Amino acid sequence: MICAMRIFPEEGAAEDDFTPWRATKFYVPLLIQALSQSLTYPLVAAVVSHGGNGVVDLAAFAQGQAVMFVIVALSGGMLTTGMVFGRGAEGFRQFSVLNRNFCLILVLLQLLVFAPPCNALVFRTVLGLQSPMDAVAGEVLLLSVPMLILVVMRNQPLVALYNSRAGLAVNLSTLFRIGITAAMVPFFVRFGWTGHRMGVLAMTLPIAFETVIAFIMARPVVKSLQPDAEPPLGVKGQFLFSMPLSFGGVLLAVSGFMVGAFITRAPEPARMLPIHYITMGVVNPVGFAALRMQAVAISFPPRHKRDRRVFLFGAVSGCLLSLVPLVGQIPAAARWYFGSVQNLPAADIPLAAKAMLLVTILPILQSLRGHAEGLAAWRRRPNAVLAGQAMFLASLVCALFIMLNLGTVGYLMGVIAILTAVSMTFITIRLGLFWAEMEETFGRAPRDVRNLEG
Repeated sequence: MICAMRIFPEEGAAEDDFTPWRATKFYVPLLIQALSQSLTYPLVAAVVSHGGNGVVDLAAFAQGQAVMFVIVALSGGMLTTGMVFGRGAEGFRQFSVLNRNFCLILVLLQLLVFAPPCNALVFRTVLGLQSPMDAVAGEVLLLSVPMLILVVMRNQPLVALYNSRAGLAVNLSTLFRIGITAAMVPFFVRFGWTGHRMGVLAMTLPIAFETVIAFIMARPVVKSLQPDAEPPLGVKGQFLFSMPLSFGGVLLAVSGFMVGAFITRAPEPARMLPIHYITMGVVNPVGFAALRMQAVAISFPPRHKRDRRVFLFGAVSGCLLSLVPLVGQIPAAARWYFGSVQNLPAADIPLAAKAMLLVTILPILQSLRGHAEGLAAWRRRPNAVLAGQAMFLASLVCALFIMLNLGTVGYLMGVIAILTAVSMTFITIRLGLFWAEMEETFGRAPRDVRNLEG
């Protein structure tokens, strides 16, 4: 029987590892790495939008990237799995084998999606893209194969660095990527190296440098790993643990182009899609940064049932991150970013600013949801996370369907649906954890699933 005393030790039973300062030092590198997308993606988007077809190419570029990230999301549970089971030498070796195998499978899958007739099914039938947008999106998907390899393989050094709390190493690799992107993009635009092909190159090269630096930084950490305190979970066991987390990531990634598919069926899709993607290009990385509260919850687990310190830390962090979208309400900043950088027509700038104001609450919701997901992973309850992600997609599609039939304008459809879906995800995961505590309190014997789920 798994009892509450095993999950939550008594107060004062062990030295308290959590302090706000320690949590902040651990969280800031994760935050910088995630927020770097807020700096790099808009720059890359400027390379694409200054091409021959302007913001229309940017919408197609975003759809091609969205399909790639759906495929990458199949390995979305790898980072959490490595943080849970890759703390010892053998456990980390088993995790590395699993991660490499996933990488090979995902490359083959991405090539399959690009090939006919899958490409027409995905880009024309599902996403509703017309020529030439479907061809641009398909080419972006093919050219993004090296990026997929780099993103998946980067899991291995990141797991080692996160588990050792080597925040400086993570910061250095991420800041190096930001610096290369910031130096490269103006050079591309000035010499006319624009369009979707150059956009893929401008994203891939900095990630390659970041991945190499992360491997170099993680090498001494991996060599110093101690033998596992208990027999490690093998490749098969780690795979079974990661599947619910990865499948949940697929549902989240699918939601990205599901929003696009609904907007293309609303009035003025050629106008509304760029507004949505340019707005979410800033807000999504901030929300993703807030979601990194998962790692904080795993690294600083609660000492008892009433321990709410990490939860409060997540709430405060989410509130601070919510200040980022508010910059879009400054008229000069809005005109510079939406107009000068992203080449959005002047008439559409107020619409983009309005959408960004509406999603100001998203970082708070994502931070609380990240804490819930991390707590569920630490409790070995991946099914609670999966249930939350399934609720995310279900509520997102329902909200989009209702708004489409109500005639809601396209640039607001995605924003409202995402806020609804994140809220429902958080509620579902917390209900799952509450149910787990009920089982432990009343002594229900756990099922025999190799210590993965109570």
